[in-house]
Amino acid sequence: MFSLGIPLVAFVALLALSLYKYIIYPSFISPLAKVPNAHWSSSFSPIWILWVRYSRRENATLHQVHSKLGPVIRVGPSEISVNDVGSLRSVYGGGMEKGQWYAIFDNYGVPCMFSAAHSRPHSARKRMISNVYSKSYIHNSPAFAQQSEIILYDRLLPLIKSSISEGVDVLDMFFATTMDGITAYLFGTKNASNFLQNEEYRKHWLSLYYTRKRYTYFSQELPRLTRFLKKLHIYLIPTWVDDANKELEAWCKERCDATEDFLGASAKDSELANEPVVLGALVNGIEKEKSLKGTQSVLAEETLKYPELSIASEMIDHLAAGHETSGITLTFVSWHLSQDAALQKALRSELLSLPQTMLLSSNKRGIPNSKDLDTLPLLHAVIMETLRFSAAIPGNQPRMTPYPSCTVGEYEIPGGIRIGAQAHSVHRNPEIYPDPEKWDYKRWLDGPENKMSEEQKKERDRWFWAFSSGGRMCVGSNFAMHEMKLVIAAIYTNFTTHIVDDEGIEQADGYTSGPTSNKLVLRFEEVKD
Repeated sequence: MFSLGIPLVAFVALLALSLYKYIIYPSFISPLAKVPNAHWSSSFSPIWILWVRYSRRENATLHQVHSKLGPVIRVGPSEISVNDVGSLRSVYGGGMEKGQWYAIFDNYGVPCMFSAAHSRPHSARKRMISNVYSKSYIHNSPAFAQQSEIILYDRLLPLIKSSISEGVDVLDMFFATTMDGITAYLFGTKNASNFLQNEEYRKHWLSLYYTRKRYTYFSQELPRLTRFLKKLHIYLIPTWVDDANKELEAWCKERCDATEDFLGASAKDSELANEPVVLGALVNGIEKEKSLKGTQSVLAEETLKYPELSIASEMIDHLAAGHETSGITLTFVSWHLSQDAALQKALRSELLSLPQTMLLSSNKRGIPNSKDLDTLPLLHAVIMETLRFSAAIPGNQPRMTPYPSCTVGEYEIPGGIRIGAQAHSVHRNPEIYPDPEKWDYKRWLDGPENKMSEEQKKERDRWFWAFSSGGRMCVGSNFAMHEMKLVIAAIYTNFTTHIVDDEGIEQADGYTSGPTSNKLVLRFEEVKD
């Protein structure tokens, strides 16, 4: 009797302790218990949010919950979602660090700037390249100007002209354009991609890149389970995904090696377009970091220990993000323009007002002055509204709360909690963006056609979050904006676009998201003056 009683008491005690630790405390006693639950189970189980993410409906679901419960919600036992400018400032402007979720962006087994978990190594790496991604540097870079001229005049515009009256998958075309653009800036035109003219390899590369993207869920959300099952030869992620990643990494490493050989050559290439702007800045930055005396670099254990792999990791991150986000945005811009012939006409009229136009019929080939390009309100407005309405990265961008705790909104949040916001929701606040589900470029115009007050315009700009915010916001935002303006200017100065097949144009739900169909077919017509 006594011997039976001890196991029973132990079992009851263990059960009571488990109930307290996993249900009672998180649901009723924890500081997080004051935060509204997105789902009835959110306080004690992550299953609901894991299923939502697995089902690829996180953006829409969390936006719906925020609309009902407010700007701070609890989506799991140790996870918070936020949705207002004050919370964005606390999370992204307050120095909260990244967590294990970003390890999937480590390439070649080493972190890049984007995946660096802590702010100090991130800042050290950012200092090496932030100058060449600054607006003033890009706008005044002879290398960028020549690279853009080659890509637009020798590749993109001839490709479009050769396909007049035929249907063109512009998502594929824009991915090629932006890949050629970003790799030229990274490696110089000599060692960059030429996807616009090499269609066969472009389709192979993009197939590798995009088919493997479907399998990021398990590595990001269930990394321990994924690793454990892999040891038992149970693969949640198909083995061919590793093969695809290896081929993509090898492709990038080959360009890195060729570019470093180019930089080390005694005879310098006089062609400005061949200047590897970003890789050159990174190589110089690493050399300077190595020469520091009297103190150990915060990059000693990663970047300086594996310099070649660290450079390659940085480059593949830039070319991946640089081609995908801009390619998606250009696709959605062209879709909206293709539905409005009058808007296309007004845009062309604005583009023709530039001192340096991009008319193919002109004998004066060249790239518009960046300052002139930035004065075009309609061009700026259609891009900004597309970035608001269909941000290329609409998904959650998580951070980790600092120990012992921090304040977010009206709540005290313990340390070690995953917390994040998503542009999809931030951009759909009806108080800031009236009728948010309508694409309305006029909300970004500052002329008499826009009835917003100056204070409303300030709020409009404060809530714009397509490039994130804080010290870890997108380093390539200036490059992306200028590149997209040039591409739109080149196309709509010379052509009009018309929809052939836009089935599935709705934006997919996910972290980085294009059309659900992964295509948009348009027909181009040359404008005759």
